[in-house]
Formats: sequence, C-alpha cells, structure tokens
Amino acid sequence: MIECVALSGGVGGAKLALGLSKAMDPASLLIVANTGDDFDHLGLRICPDIDTVSYTLGDLANPELGWGRRDESWSFMETLKTLGGEAWFNLGDRDLALHVERTRRLQAGNTLSVVTTDMAARFGIASTIVPMSDDDVRTIVDTPGGPLAFQHYFVRERCEPKVTGFRFAGASDARPSPAFRGAFEGRDPAMVIICPSNPFISIDPILAVSGVRRMLEASRAPVIAISPIVGGKAIKGPTAKMMDELGMPATALEVAKHYTGLIDGFVLDEADREVAGAVRDLGLGVLVTNTVMKSLDDRVSLAREVIAFSQQVSEK
Repeated sequence: MIECVALSGGVGGAKLALGLSKAMDPASLLIVANTGDDFDHLGLRICPDIDTVSYTLGDLANPELGWGRRDESWSFMETLKTLGGEAWFNLGDRDLALHVERTRRLQAGNTLSVVTTDMAARFGIASTIVPMSDDDVRTIVDTPGGPLAFQHYFVRERCEPKVTGFRFAGASDARPSPAFRGAFEGRDPAMVIICPSNPFISIDPILAVSGVRRMLEASRAPVIAISPIVGGKAIKGPTAKMMDELGMPATALEVAKHYTGLIDGFVLDEADREVAGAVRDLGLGVLVTNTVMKSLDDRVSLAREVIAFSQQVSEK
C-alpha cells in the first residue's frame, strides 16, 4: 500500500527521495519522476531524472559529477569524438548499457513504467519508481532566440540563453502513469511530497500532465513542498537564474506562491526563517528546518521532519 507519493526531478529531488526511503517503509513509497527532460539521442531513449533517482536509491550515483554512475569509464564518448560524432551529451560506458536496454525494451512494446520499475528492482530498490506518464511529454524552453528542446538548453547551451517561458509539448494529451493514478484510486496516500526540485522544469511538467493537478487537489492527502531556494540561491541547477529572468524574486516565498492552490504546507530552510510569516499568510502550514542535504544523515533527518510535518498538517 502506497503511503507517500513523492514528485521528483533530478539531483535535489533524488536526495530527499533517498531520505524518505530510509525514514519509512520503502515499499510504501512511490516516487514519480519527471520525464519532460527525456529525449532521443544517438538512437537511444535517455531519461535523466528517472536515472538520477534510480542511481541514487540504488547506491550507484556518481558523487563527484553529481549525475551518472559512479566508477564510470568514458571509452564510448572518447571514441565517438574521434569519429566526429555528436558528443555534447556525455554518456558513460556503464550508463550507456541502461539506455541501450531501455530502448530495446521500449521498441519491443514495453511501457516506460514497466521498464523503469524493473530496472529499479534490478538495482535492489525496494521503493517504486515510475515516470510521470508513459506518454511523451517534452519540456520546451522559450528564449529570445527561439524555442529550445530542454536538453539543448540545459546541456548543449549550458543554461546560458535567457528564459522567457516554458511549454510542455504533449502534456494535454498525456495520462498519468498507471501506478501514479493507482496511488489515488480507492484509498488516498497519507501524504504527497513535492521534493526540492526546480518548480518550472522538474515539477511543473508533472503537474501539466492531464488530470494530475485535479487528482492532487481532489485527494485528502496533505501536499507538502520543500523549497529548492535557500537564502536566494538554488542548491543545485538554474532555478534562481530562471526566476530572475522571468521577473520573479529568487526567494523561497516566490516558490511557495508558485505552488499556492495546490499545496497545504511548505518547508523553508533556516536561512529563510524571516519569510515564514509571509508563507503562513498564504494559508499554508510552515516548517523551518535545515534543508541543505550534504550527507545521508541530513537526507534522512529532513525526510523524518517532513513526514512528521505532513501528519501535523493533516490533523489540522
């Protein structure tokens, strides 16, 4: 029985997802990964956020790079470069095997949910990891120079173009993945956690899938979001840069406002304690704690506090 549904992007979300898997019965945790970042490259289906979550919970993540697998080698990329191939997106040799096998299974008719769940089990992960949808949804970044596919913006262009907006191609026709839908059918989960991921490019694609926002709003489960902004800066990634370019103050308060109408509680870092009152004025419960997860202990501690906080919010 699913007790907690966690919505996650890549690195930051994966850290809290790992903490949640240690702070509760891991079998009762469903992690819904963003797939707006997915793309086809070199003939392979690449799913960066799914893989980051899977590698993190499977104790396979590369701590030096912050992405990909540890103990990686790069013979494939080195050879591809000598052949004049498209080498702007790095694929390690061990990582490459996952993309090859995923692509083979998808072409054989398996859904992304089936492939993702099976791979997680092979990595020894007790929690369930699923894509937000088995249908294709692709994040498009609007810039003054024209629209960019997400990975072109994020990796090839290194987030340098100014952001003017985001679109999620295919979201209106997509359906939540079966396990995602199933978690809210019959008996609601005890809590929904929005991990500290980029709200625009990691969480909004999930919420854009047809029926997801309505499903969360109709649920009796408290929805708790953790701020990815601490002291005006993003712990990881371009969240603060995007907020500045969209004309929004890069603050935790603005993130809370972004989720207003959907969430019941908001978790702030101690560095942003001064905005706790303003967040409460939005009608939200507030938890102020350490949200910077430098160690496994930090991740588990934050997860436990978030679980307890969600229970408090539920009781009000």
